[in-house]
Amino acid sequence: MALALLPPQEVETAFYNIRASENNKVKQELRQLFLYFENQWLTNTPVEMWNVHGCEQRTNNTCEVDAQSERQTSIYSPPFYSSPTGYKMRVRLYLNGYGNARRTHMSLFFVLMQSEYDVILKFPFNYKVTFCLYDQTPAQRHIIDSFRPDIKSNSFQRPRSEMNIASGIPKFCPLSVIQQEDNVYVRDDTMFIKIRVNFDDMPKTLLPYALCLNPGLPLHVRQEMVEKEAKRRKKAG
Repeated sequence: MALALLPPQEVETAFYNIRASENNKVKQELRQLFLYFENQWLTNTPVEMWNVHGCEQRTNNTCEVDAQSERQTSIYSPPFYSSPTGYKMRVRLYLNGYGNARRTHMSLFFVLMQSEYDVILKFPFNYKVTFCLYDQTPAQRHIIDSFRPDIKSNSFQRPRSEMNIASGIPKFCPLSVIQQEDNVYVRDDTMFIKIRVNFDDMPKTLLPYALCLNPGLPLHVRQEMVEKEAKRRKKAG
């Protein structure tokens, strides 16, 4: 009744304001829904792509620190989950190597982290972990290496503190490969490292194919492509 008594122009303005307010509310709800599903996507894949920035500066700084104090510095990836209620993990990178590999190789290690879901998960952690250093050219000569957890090691038991002791591949890649000028693994001072936890027991022969697929494709599309490739190879064999 109150609106009916307003001049037509004010009624139109009031209606427009109400509609604009509702549109903003809908947009906000859609944005929140998008962020929710985006987060579910990120936590529901056992594959994590890590872009490491400032490689040249980090390498130089690490060399200076090493020369002065013999301390071995490292970089941690952001934490990620194997699924929304799965294992929490991260990667530890020594750009100038660790232990016996120091100053000769780049070292990559896998770290199990404590999470709120550990009580319902299976331990010791016993899934093969694969690291892939991306060749950033169409040649796709990625450097790929894997390891299986030592289930007797404390590194793969249920975490009792924030992080377990890192375990992995000390001699992942020779420093001569990533430190040479115009190498294909460090471009614009950035390298890309993919981490894949092999929950599906993918055959070793299929790993290079799977890791060379376009990372921009949705996970389910890449999984379908791997399955088709596996069937093709089986028929051909």
